[in-house]
Amino acid sequence: MGDGNVSAAAADGAGDREAAGSSAGPTAEDVRDVPASWEVVESTEHFRARVISVRTDRVRMPGDQVADRDYIVHPGSVAVVALDEQDRVLLLRQYRHPVRRLLWELPAGIRDVQGEPLVDCAARELAEEAGYRAKTWHTLIDIYTSPGCSDERIRIFLARDLEAIPEEENGFVRMHEEVDMPVVWVPLADAVNRALTGMIHNAPAVAGILAAYAALPDGFAALRPADAEEA
Repeated sequence: MGDGNVSAAAADGAGDREAAGSSAGPTAEDVRDVPASWEVVESTEHFRARVISVRTDRVRMPGDQVADRDYIVHPGSVAVVALDEQDRVLLLRQYRHPVRRLLWELPAGIRDVQGEPLVDCAARELAEEAGYRAKTWHTLIDIYTSPGCSDERIRIFLARDLEAIPEEENGFVRMHEEVDMPVVWVPLADAVNRALTGMIHNAPAVAGILAAYAALPDGFAALRPADAEEA
């Protein structure tokens, strides 16, 4: 009898906590990144280079505390999951000095032309780095590469109906790391396996490969248009 009363009381308490949680906190339906900006008391730029700068912001935290947050300011990037008619993804290999590795990556580049539509930037990178153009474009996924220390945002596109650009039409001059940048076609399912087994490390490549694989079953019908606004 006593055990039954305890169980009933516990159940009532659990119900009360569940009800309180549902009214006091977010639910699964609320899971969506939204803009927010906490007060910046002071901001200091320590370093500025051709592409990035490094800043420290003094940010007012909950409880009226102020804390320093160091981060890299970046113009943003684009990347392209290029799929052929056999559902193979185009990957290229590039040396990345900070991590001292040759990484397999997607065609990608910095948003370095003011006012250029992102899909045009992606098409330019696909042409320059891989030598292909695409007739069909979709927005695949948006990611922040490392939001704890950088504001870099990458929009990853899906490009299909591909056509090789004749070499004489592609005036891109390869320099530095891009001089030795081989291109291979990998079955999408194989690329997924290589990402999951730690053979591919590049963040937009991993995200783009997994997103394309997830979007494949319905023929990419759920993807946003190429000119979708960034949320």
